[in-house]
Amino acid sequence: MSDEENVNADPQIADGRRAALVYLDEAWEEALLDGIAPDCVAHAALFAALKELVLAFGEEATARFAEKLPERIRTGGYTLPSLPH
Repeated sequence: MSDEENVNADPQIADGRRAALVYLDEAWEEALLDGIAPDCVAHAALFAALKELVLAFGEEATARFAEKLPERIRTGGYTLPSLPH
């Protein structure tokens, strides 16, 4: 996988990630409106994301990325403000 700091420094990639997050947030809300439990949506989203990372970067690189997740979660790396709807 690309070095996370270098990827985050690229404005084009950052813009693409923000746009993708808006699409995913909208799909998430639709699933909730259809009665799918939030934890089911979350597990499906994680599975889909990890599957795509494995396809793009391979199992070992994805596993190395996943090893960093606990610390990033604990330090607020995935705590985001709500997106406007």
